[in-house]
Amino acid sequence: MNLPRPPSEDPAPPTPIDAGSARFEFAWRQHWPWLLVLLALLALTWLLTPILAPFVIGGVLAYLGDPLADRLQRHGLSRTFSVSVLFLVFFGALIALMVIVIPLLEKQVIIFLGVIPDWLRWLQDIGLPRLGVSLPEGARLDPDSLAKTLTAHWGQAGDLAKKVLGMLTHSTPTVLGVIADALMVPLVAFYLLRDWDRLVEWIADLVPRPLLPRVAAFGRETDAVLSSLIRGQLAVMAALALIYSLGLWIAGLDIALLIGCAAGMVSFIPYLGFISGLIAASIAMLVQTQSLLSLLGVGIVFGIGQILESGVLTPTLVGDRIGLHPVAVIFAVLAGGQLFGFVGVLLALPVAAVLAVMARHTRERWLSSPVYRGRSGPPAM
Repeated sequence: MNLPRPPSEDPAPPTPIDAGSARFEFAWRQHWPWLLVLLALLALTWLLTPILAPFVIGGVLAYLGDPLADRLQRHGLSRTFSVSVLFLVFFGALIALMVIVIPLLEKQVIIFLGVIPDWLRWLQDIGLPRLGVSLPEGARLDPDSLAKTLTAHWGQAGDLAKKVLGMLTHSTPTVLGVIADALMVPLVAFYLLRDWDRLVEWIADLVPRPLLPRVAAFGRETDAVLSSLIRGQLAVMAALALIYSLGLWIAGLDIALLIGCAAGMVSFIPYLGFISGLIAASIAMLVQTQSLLSLLGVGIVFGIGQILESGVLTPTLVGDRIGLHPVAVIFAVLAGGQLFGFVGVLLALPVAAVLAVMARHTRERWLSSPVYRGRSGPPAM
């Protein structure tokens, strides 16, 4: 006679948490080799950082040019011819911009070098005394005194010149490497842009078929975010450089173009362009005019630029789909520079944008998972 087991001896049904743990353990056992491959690729990237700059810049240029090449293809042009047309237009515009801007910047640099004596005198006679700082007895910051000091210590200056010359001689390979990288950028960009669609198809073919719809949706969202970030941020930087340069010129600053362009180019880091440009322009204007009232114009220029950036330029050109907090942007740039140098700075914001998309998808899956909802939660959608 078979007696029923007491209810306490019946095996308890697996809880949602147990089921989630089992699925996690299975996924770990199945995919840990691929995680090792990913870690190996990251380590290889870190080791190859010194040679990656032209490939990263070329890849960014190819990514930016792909939509335009696709449009030309839809008008009946071949891919190679479309890419060639884009390169001719791009380099033609770049050469024209250099012909216009470089002479202006050269004049600004000459003006800047010419006012250095005035800056030194202002710093010695006005700036340092107001701060309560005094120079050693007999020391002056004017050019004549500096020249006399250099003459008096000509032997040490000669040794220093020899050291500088030696450093330049030893750095010749580095200079040649920079030139070679600059020449490689258009070559890499051309071939990547020509084969961009085939590269995307090749990557899509490697995705497991059950995951393809989800990966495709993730790819579309990532592409939208990167497009808004890269193209929009470049447009914001150019617009701010124009606004700052024009505004400072109207305010009467002699080196308006130099400071305005520099402030616009570093504005991809939140508030860095605004703060650095405001400080540099204030010092230059104060030395140039010797009047505190002139700082009002500088403040108005950068205030208008900041209002336009946050209220018009960034919402219009970049959009609100990025989802990156200013602190996260600053951390990403600093972390990228610390880990991968110049290449890390270039990749910091695009990688951070992709990670932000991944974080949003991960959060959605976590909130709908049995582990999060627990035993009483509704089934995952």
